[in-house]
Amino acid sequence: VQLQASGGGLVQAGGSLRLSCAASGLSFSRYTMGWFRQAPGKEREFVAAIRRSGGSTSYTEPVKGRFTISRDNIKNTVYLQMSSLKPEDTAIYYCAASQRDILSTVRNPTTYDYWGQGTQVTVSS
Repeated sequence: VQLQASGGGLVQAGGSLRLSCAASGLSFSRYTMGWFRQAPGKEREFVAAIRRSGGSTSYTEPVKGRFTISRDNIKNTVYLQMSSLKPEDTAIYYCAASQRDILSTVRNPTTYDYWGQGTQVTVSS
């Protein structure tokens, strides 16, 4: 199984980025997909998740209204559209796949079975 995250970079505050995570080696449509992030010196934290069919999503409060998670089950890819970026969004962003299809568990990183390598997002003030 491989989860290949891409799309990170350096952007000014207020700007936008779209992260992509291409999955291979798994039945993508059977997995809940999530995005997590880890800033220097901090623990990995939940950002957003989307259930198998794409019909249900969940976001951490600080990104609600600014970030949108989506998925394409034909392309086996999950996206994170990030807008109105703030310096506090600076982190390494990881995508992850979980066989659990329960929205109440998606914030817990231990419920994910596979992880990508991460992509750096840096927001300058």
